Amino acid sequence: MDFKELAAIILENIGGKGNVKSVVHCATRLRFTLHNDASAKTDVLTKTKGILSVVNAGGQYQIVIGPDVPQLYEEVLAQGGFDAAAPVDDPNAEKEDNRSKLSKLLESIASIFQPIIPAITGAGLLKALMALFAWLGWLKSGTQTYIILNAMADAAFYFMPILLAASCARKFKCNQGNALALAGVLAYPSFVSLLGGKDAVTFLGFLPVTKAIYASSVIPIILGVWFMSVVEHWIQKVSPKAIKFFSVPLVSLIVGAAVTITLLGPIGSWVSGLINALFTWMNASIPWLVPTVVGIFSPLLVMTGTHYGLIPIGTNNLATVKWDSVVIGMLPSNVAQGAAGLAVALRSKNPDTKQQASSAGLTAVLGITEPVLYGVNMRFTFPLYAAMIGGGLGGLYLGLTRVARFAGGSPGLLVLPAYIPPADVANLGYTMTNFLHAVIGGVVVAFVGAFVACNIMFDIWKRKGKLAPEEINAPDVIPDVPDDAIVAVMNGKFIGPDDMKDEMFARQDMGQTVAIEPSDGLVCAPVNGKIEMIFETGHAFGMRMSDGTGLLIHIGVDTVNLKGQGFTVLKKAGDTVKAGEPVVRVDLDVLKKAGYSSQTMIVITEPVNDDMKVAFTEFGKNVKRGEILNR
Repeated sequence: MDFKELAAIILENIGGKGNVKSVVHCATRLRFTLHNDASAKTDVLTKTKGILSVVNAGGQYQIVIGPDVPQLYEEVLAQGGFDAAAPVDDPNAEKEDNRSKLSKLLESIASIFQPIIPAITGAGLLKALMALFAWLGWLKSGTQTYIILNAMADAAFYFMPILLAASCARKFKCNQGNALALAGVLAYPSFVSLLGGKDAVTFLGFLPVTKAIYASSVIPIILGVWFMSVVEHWIQKVSPKAIKFFSVPLVSLIVGAAVTITLLGPIGSWVSGLINALFTWMNASIPWLVPTVVGIFSPLLVMTGTHYGLIPIGTNNLATVKWDSVVIGMLPSNVAQGAAGLAVALRSKNPDTKQQASSAGLTAVLGITEPVLYGVNMRFTFPLYAAMIGGGLGGLYLGLTRVARFAGGSPGLLVLPAYIPPADVANLGYTMTNFLHAVIGGVVVAFVGAFVACNIMFDIWKRKGKLAPEEINAPDVIPDVPDDAIVAVMNGKFIGPDDMKDEMFARQDMGQTVAIEPSDGLVCAPVNGKIEMIFETGHAFGMRMSDGTGLLIHIGVDTVNLKGQGFTVLKKAGDTVKAGEPVVRVDLDVLKKAGYSSQTMIVITEPVNDDMKVAFTEFGKNVKRGEILNR
C-alpha cells in the first residue's frame, strides 16, 4: 500500500485539510471530525483501493483501512500538518454543528476514552496473564516479582482518574496540568485516609464532603474536569491580564476541587453505584439478557459508533467491582463475525473475495472486526445476519452460565485469559469454570453457529440469484488472444445495430458499434491494451490498443443517470489489461428496476485509419465473455 498516495487522495476527498477539525485513529480506522461532512466525497473514497469502507457515525467521519492504519495516519498528519494531540480550532464550529445530541455525546465519550484504551488494555491483559501463570504454578502470590507485576497491572486502574483527566482536559479544552492536579486530589493518600476514617468530613467547616472511593473511579473525574473547564474559561475572561498567570490556575483548582469533592464527585459515585447495582441485579435476575443483546447487535453498534456507550460501563465495572458482564457479549460477536468471514472465504470462488475474507476473518476472531464487517459481511449482507445469529447464541450461553471478565482488551481469542479469575476476586465465587464457559460460549458456540448459518445462507443467496457470478463460479481462465482481436465483454447475446435500443449507437454516430445483451453483470476488457479512462459512475470506460485504435465500452442505455448506483469499478485509468480481464461489475437488477436497458456497446471510436472496418462474426448468437468476435 502506497501510504503517501492514499493519504493525498483521502485529504483531497474529505474536502481538503481545511475541512478537518481533528483526526485520530483506532485499530482500523482514521477518525476525522470535519467542519462540513457534506464536503466529503464518500462515493470516491469508498471506491478507492486501500479503503475498506467509509462510515459517518457517532459524530465522526470514519475511513476504515484495516491494521495498516497507524502508518497511514502518520502520513495524513504529515501532509495535513495536523497536531495529533490537539484538534484544529474553529470558532464557528459549534454554531455550524447540527449533529444530534446523541451523536455529540457518543463523540465525547469516544474522544475521552480512546487515548486511555491502550493503557487499560495492556494492564488488563497483564493481570489476566498473571492469573493464568498463577493457576499454572509459574507465579507465586506474595513474591516480590508478583508484587511488582501487580503494581504494573493495577496502576492504570487505580489511577484511572489521572488517566481520564488528561484526555478530559483535551476534550473540554482546559489546562491539562490543572486537570491532572484535580485527579491527584482524589487519589492523594491523606485525603483518601480522611475519607476512610470514622469521623464526618467537612470542607471550610460547613461544606459536607461525602465519603466515597475515588481511586479507580470514572464518572467523578469526568464531571470534575468538565466543571473545572467552565470555571477556567470564565476566570480567563474576567481576570485582569496582569494576574492571569496565577489567578486562572489558582481559582480553577480551588473552585473545581471544592465542587468536585462536595457535589460532583458524590454524584458521580452515586451514578457509578447505580450502574453497578443495575447490572448486578440483571446478572442475578436475567443474566442471559445483556450478553445476548450485545452479542446480536454489536455489529450494528460498531457501524453506528454507539458501541462506545458500552466502554465506560465495562471500564467502570472493572475498576470498581473487579468484574464485568456487559462487554462480554462482544467476544462471541467478534468471533462470530470472523467465522462468517471465513465461511465466505471457503465458499466463494472469487480469488479477491477469498483473500480478503480469510485475512479479515482471522483478524476478527483475534478481536478486530472492522475489516471483515465493512469489507465482507456488510458487502454481502448474509454473513452479517449469520454473525448476529452466532453472536446471539454465544452471548446467550455466556449469560446463562454467568460468565464474567476480569480485564479489558479487544474481545477475541487473544484476550481469553481475561476470563481467568485472579486471586483478588476469589471471594466472589468465580473459578476456572468461568474460563471454560467463556471458551465454550464465546468461541465454540459463536463460531459454529455463525459458520453453519453463513453456509446455509450462502446456498439460499445462490439459489435466489443474489450472488455475483464470480462468487459462485470458478474464475474464467483468460486466454491469450492476438493484439488485433476484439472479444465479447460479457456473457450474453451478440447483437448488431438493428437490435440496439439507443438510436445514437444504432446509427453508428460515434464509430462502428456492436453490442451484447448481457446475461450477467461482469464486464471485461474487449482488447489487449491500456485503460485510458473510466467514468466515475462506472457506466463506461475507454481503451487504447497497441496499434493506436481507441474503443469505448458503454454499459447500458442512459445509465449515467444512475450516478454509479449498481456499478463497481474493478480497475483504474492507466491500467494495462488483457482482453477478457474484468474491469467493471454491474448489478443488472438495479438497471432493470430503474427501467434502463442493460445492452452494452463496444464502439471503435478512433480507428487507425478512415478505411478501417472490422468484420465481426454473425449477430444473434450467444457468446461467452472473452470469446473473439472479429473474423
